[in-house]
This record gives sequence, structure tokens and C-alpha cells, in this order.
Amino acid sequence: MVARIKAIVAWVWTMLTTPAATLSLAFLTLGGFVGGVMFWGAFNTALELTNTEKFCTSCHEMKDNVYQELTRTVHFTNRSGVRASCPDCHVPHEWTDKIARKMQASKEVWGKIFGTINTREKFLNHRLELAKHEWARLKANDSLECRNCHSAVAMDFTKQTQRAADIHSKYLLPGKATCIDCHKGIAHELPNMEGVEPGWKMPRELEGKELPAASNDAIGDLREAVASAHGTTGF
Repeated sequence: MVARIKAIVAWVWTMLTTPAATLSLAFLTLGGFVGGVMFWGAFNTALELTNTEKFCTSCHEMKDNVYQELTRTVHFTNRSGVRASCPDCHVPHEWTDKIARKMQASKEVWGKIFGTINTREKFLNHRLELAKHEWARLKANDSLECRNCHSAVAMDFTKQTQRAADIHSKYLLPGKATCIDCHKGIAHELPNMEGVEPGWKMPRELEGKELPAASNDAIGDLREAVASAHGTTGF
């Protein structure tokens, strides 16, 4: 047994003292692996540090403007105690989508450096433009960040107003509309909306008619949507 241990130690020592040329591939492989792990850890740590409310509000442009508005909404303080922070609504949760969003947002650093909205007056002047960019982004990704918390098939239509339940069942569930179409200004004040089309308008087929009761049609549509989502024919 002792002889075997000595042989192993001798082999390891020989390997360690062998000229580097014969171990270059091994060292490169091991070094590349270790370096990759360290790089990934540092990159992911930096990514998460920039994905916090503290980081988002570290510049006065955000802290003194939109963040103050957020603190006065139900997304910030509510009876459930569940708070939506800046990245919850403005950064996708999936890693690949998150990276794409971070790359897109890199131009905001440019705006910070050159003081694009570093005063309240500048912010208000650019507010509509900034809002349109975010509305368009959420429209394009089907309100992805909203749906990270709000599931259409989990909505209890019986606790919604008749109008909301009917609109959700007829337009949200079938994919004819997305969250941001109707829910602009839920976390921040709206800019001057003059000339901006409203997100939801009465469809022509319903103009001049009383909206149908939500207790039947809306609940039925919800049951069908849930059944379809779970691959079943009913509850």
C-alpha cells in the first residue's frame, strides 16, 4: 500500500516537473475552464447588480422623476405587500431576453453622460418620446414583463368590473390585444397624450350597444382558456 502511494506521488511529481511543452494542452484546457468559470461568475454578478431598483435609482434622472411617481401607485404599496420594482417591469426575466434588453438599454448610458434628461424641464420635454419607446417595446414583446406576474388564464373575472371582464375575455385571451394597449400610465404619470390614440377603443361591432354581461360569456371564455392551457376539456 505504501509502495503504491509512493508510486502515485512520484507520478504526480513527474507530471508537475515535466517541461511545459508536453503539458501545454492540459494547462490550456484547465486554465480555459477556470478562466471561463471566473468570467461567467463576474459577468453574471455584474449583470444582477445592474438589475436592481437601487442601481436604477442611483441616478437622479430616475430617482427624482419616475421613481417618485411609482411610490404613489398600487405597484409600490398595496394590501398584499408584493412590490414591483423597476427591473420587474422594464427588464425581461428570461436570461436571453434580459441580455438583449441590457444591450438595448446601453444607449441610456450615453444619455446620462451627455445630460439628455438631467433636469426636470428636459425630462418633461422628452417624456412623450421616452414613453412611446417603452410602449412600443412592450407592444412588440406582447407585454412580456406584465405577464411575468399577471397571468390571463388565472384571472378571476368575477372580481372584475363587467366592462373589464368582457374586454379581457374577448380581446386579451384570444391575443387581439396586449396589456400595454390599455394599461398605459399604471406606474408612472402619463405625458401629454394629445394626438396619441387610446389603447382600447370600442370595436365597431359593439358601438351603440350595451356590453354583454360578464357573468356568462367572460367566465365561459376563461374556463375554455384555462382548459386549453392545461390540455384538458374542463375542470
